[in-house]
Amino acid sequence: MAAVCELCGKKRNVANNVSHSHIKSKTVQKPNLHRVRAVVNGTSRRMRVCSRCLRSGKVQRPTVAKTDRVG
Repeated sequence: MAAVCELCGKKRNVANNVSHSHIKSKTVQKPNLHRVRAVVNGTSRRMRVCSRCLRSGKVQRPTVAKTDRVG
């Protein structure tokens, strides 16, 4: 399963780890993904979305139907 946001397309970033002696080694930075339920084309489905999309309101969350509780 790829670490890619399904809304904005944010994916992994390759960078350098720099030590005190300035030796560089490759490292991978992955986006902060959350598995949430979202409304897409009128239906509710699970998506992998980054935290920036969640914070900015790009994800429309489904409304929770309240059930009548008797008793």
